[in-house]
Amino acid sequence: MSAPIRILAVDDSPSTLEVIKRNLEPHGYEVYTRLRVDEAVALLGELAIDLVITDYRMPQATGLDLIRHVRDNHPETEIMMITGYPSISGAVEAIRDGAGEYLPKPFTTEELLSAVGRIADKLQRRKAVSSTAAQSENYGIVGDSPEMAAVFRRIGKAAATNANVLITGESGTGKELVARAIHYNSDRRAAPFVPVNCTAIPDSLLESELFGHVKGAFTGAKESRAGFFEIANGGSIFLDEIGDASPNMQAKLLRVIQSKEFCKVGSSRGNTVDTRILAATHKDLRRLVAEGSFREDLFYRINVVDIHVPTLSERGDDILVLINTFLAKFAAAMQRPTPSISDEAVQALRRHSWPGNVRELENLIQRLLVIVDHDPIEVTDLPETMRFCLSMTGRVDRPLAEVEHEHIMNVLTMVGNNKSHAADILGINRKTLREKLKKMGKE
Repeated sequence: MSAPIRILAVDDSPSTLEVIKRNLEPHGYEVYTRLRVDEAVALLGELAIDLVITDYRMPQATGLDLIRHVRDNHPETEIMMITGYPSISGAVEAIRDGAGEYLPKPFTTEELLSAVGRIADKLQRRKAVSSTAAQSENYGIVGDSPEMAAVFRRIGKAAATNANVLITGESGTGKELVARAIHYNSDRRAAPFVPVNCTAIPDSLLESELFGHVKGAFTGAKESRAGFFEIANGGSIFLDEIGDASPNMQAKLLRVIQSKEFCKVGSSRGNTVDTRILAATHKDLRRLVAEGSFREDLFYRINVVDIHVPTLSERGDDILVLINTFLAKFAAAMQRPTPSISDEAVQALRRHSWPGNVRELENLIQRLLVIVDHDPIEVTDLPETMRFCLSMTGRVDRPLAEVEHEHIMNVLTMVGNNKSHAADILGINRKTLREKLKKMGKE
């Protein structure tokens, strides 16, 4: 169970502090209150605080003074400013100095909980990204989502037997990692694991590649050579993308799986083989069987144990620890410090659909470490298709003007209040943007 989020509320009004404490504590937050900035600074030096909620105007030192102190001395602490004197300039100054949220008084309980909830989500994401990959590894595979927990359970059961296994899932989800995990946690771990790409072997070389050949079997066969099945004897053979295997290859595979015997090309002597079959495909083999393009008898031979690997978008917060894992991996390979990644960039990555799954994420992180030389990695460093993937939040039963207002402010925040850049993203000119901001009371 994770520790509760610690909140420090700072306001010269005892009644406001009481309202904040009374509304937040029932929701599991640990709330501390202080009436002055110097008292707050003292507590920050003694206790790790996750979120500081501070008033804007206070005697002696102000809320902006406290924000600057927190940013300079406690960079991991989030900040929310509240004030009874709301102004655009005050909000801009507070956000520029490091406040993540700005809430005008009087605020409702719902508004307070919503603002704190957004910050709590950000804190949880940051903790997940900064957590060590080893804490979320099973069988050498990173992930602790319920979906991956189910995969790990199946791997454990499959590794305890010699049954053939069919691993399904989209391209890039890590099917070969699952196959390797089964092999290297089984009794066959000391024998070879031999991966075979079923789409890469032409029919003309099929028997020679799978079963080997003897010297002089065909032109160019200057010496005898072992095939994949012989190399994998006592171990496991991984038949990747078996759904793409030709009818000829399917027939050859079925014969060796059924009889556990094969003949090398150019030889009539049979060879016995003890090889476990681990097959993988991104296709629906049952549909292919129904269509007649995949042999039903082969399907049942390889599908004794089935394991489905979920897509990256189905794995929830696994993407956070995967980001951290790949950052550390490629930084170590490049002999450079591991960079951090901004909350906005993490949010953009979470919103992406990831058609290439984990492989796409890994390639992206490697690319970022090659081309980005600053820390943290920002949302502007991401590919354009990910960079402006803003999700609208809140109710759908809202006036169009309210939704437009929210979208404009989201874009302005994302580009650091650069109106020219925001206008380009919104598809309007700068004058039109200024007019809209004026109507919204933001100019």
